[in-house]
Amino acid sequence: MPRLRDMASMVRSKNAGPFELTIDIMFPDRETYEQVVASGAVTAEAIGRRYGIDPATVRIFNFAPGDAIKVSFPRPEPSGDVFDTDVAGGQQYGLVVDVEVPAVATGGAIGGEGAP
Repeated sequence: MPRLRDMASMVRSKNAGPFELTIDIMFPDRETYEQVVASGAVTAEAIGRRYGIDPATVRIFNFAPGDAIKVSFPRPEPSGDVFDTDVAGGQQYGLVVDVEVPAVATGGAIGGEGAP
């Protein structure tokens, strides 16, 4: 099963202010973007599990005009806090690149490929 790192042209993270992180997942074309969105691989629940946070605090923005998905959630520590290990938030994307993207049935007859 492909992972986001195999399908995205870029995955990056950064601060969205001192209390939030944002992860941008950008795709090379509309077809790849739509495949990932349709697969349901990038959800608040999936991100919550990977980052050990409450899925209710995760926001997912599917941005079709840019063939991109933006994920935002609260930082575990405020940027610059004595316990903060990544002041700019640029190293936080690592847990997302290994998200597996299940195949999505496309085209074919009603019921899928080869259906009578």
